[in-house]
Amino acid sequence: EAGLDVSWYAKPEFDVWQMKGIRDGLEEGLDVSWYAKPEFDSYQMYQIRLGLEKGLDVSWYAKPEFSWEKMKEIRHGLEAGVDVIWYAKPELSWEQMGGILKLLIEFKGLL
Repeated sequence: EAGLDVSWYAKPEFDVWQMKGIRDGLEEGLDVSWYAKPEFDSYQMYQIRLGLEKGLDVSWYAKPEFSWEKMKEIRHGLEAGVDVIWYAKPELSWEQMGGILKLLIEFKGLL
């Protein structure tokens, strides 16, 4: 009825929350191809969708190897305008990422 392409989310490999996240993105006119993938859980999808809504370069974190917590730390860095190359690494914990982000934001404030 809404004129959305349901083929993005009407798939048995998605649970109800993943389907809702994809549908929400379609309703907002976002490029859901970034996250309409079964390898992302609904929390990861949400972090990617938030980045798309804010016009961020989600290619930094729209990767299945990043947990939603890690995605959130990278998204926060992109929002703050820091160079996330220093900590957008799958081998770091999200707590380590958050600590590095905090330091980068403080350093950025000193410049």
